[in-house]
Amino acid sequence: MKNVLVIVAHPDDEVLGMGGTIAKLVKDGCVVDVLIVTDGSSSQYRDSDHLAEIIEAKKKETRNCADVLGVRGVYYGELPDMKLDTTPHIRINQVIEDVIDKVQPDIVFTHFWGDVNCDHQNVYKSTLVAVRPVMGQVVKELYCYRVPSSTEWTPNKADTMFMPNVFVDIGQYAEQKYKAFACYSTELREYPHPRSVQHLREIDKAAGLKVGLLAAEEFVLLRKLF
Repeated sequence: MKNVLVIVAHPDDEVLGMGGTIAKLVKDGCVVDVLIVTDGSSSQYRDSDHLAEIIEAKKKETRNCADVLGVRGVYYGELPDMKLDTTPHIRINQVIEDVIDKVQPDIVFTHFWGDVNCDHQNVYKSTLVAVRPVMGQVVKELYCYRVPSSTEWTPNKADTMFMPNVFVDIGQYAEQKYKAFACYSTELREYPHPRSVQHLREIDKAAGLKVGLLAAEEFVLLRKLF
């Protein structure tokens, strides 16, 4: 049995990026935990008199989504969303390092460095610090996932283009993924917006067809120790 940690900047990144893979890992006997680095709401709803209630409601959506996917634990960094570029790098590092120390993951998934979202970029950078390959590092595998409405919106340049080299067959878990995403009622959008269930169906199908599968999720493998 392996421990897996999925590190995300915002609530819903985990299911958008790799909901099917999470469900498959759980089915295969892995223990999966999720770390959400920011509160996901403090910038979007900064003028609301009910910000605390909104943040708690988002946590409930996250827990409902996690239950559908079979996630064991959800951890909250509670850093301000959309402000990680002005948050001290060492503070983000510490949030991630603390959870890694707690759950001792064999495998870590994090954001892609080229995403258009600055929070995603900074979570990626801090993940690299937290899992740096020093003696005694517990993390043996490191991957980046793609997030619809962020990864594909970045310019197609050599240093920011998402070029997957790992494909996970989620054919048996796709509907579970879409059911889990529907738990985020505050994030659902109408098709053809990338944050719609129909859009997810289509990109998962397109990813699968690249490698002869009905549905797949794509990843960039950064490091794997045998």
